[in-house]
Amino acid sequence: MAIAVLLALVVGALWVWATLTFSYASSEKRGYVQKLTRRGWICKTWEGELSVAPIPGTTVQSGVFAFTVRDDSIAAALLRSSGALVALRYDEHRGVPTSCFGDTEFYVTGFQRVP
Repeated sequence: MAIAVLLALVVGALWVWATLTFSYASSEKRGYVQKLTRRGWICKTWEGELSVAPIPGTTVQSGVFAFTVRDDSIAAALLRSSGALVALRYDEHRGVPTSCFGDTEFYVTGFQRVP
């Protein structure tokens, strides 16, 4: 019985490690951060919304992109860039087993202000 519990814990830990280490996709979105909130009972993450800016000459509609920031320094820099057009770089991590690591699958890894 104890071996089965230990094995389940090891498999679960490996699953969490794999889903947070390896990204399914990486991309970038441009827009204006309209919300950035620190949330969580035990595991605190920054949850935000980006108002996606339409790209001139395309049929892309503007909308809202929900994202997660796990790095406090990136979140602080985003807060200082409030009101500016930014390009968020993010990785998509599918299959993360709990919302303790963030409410979305999209983890911001960096950003830059767009002139």
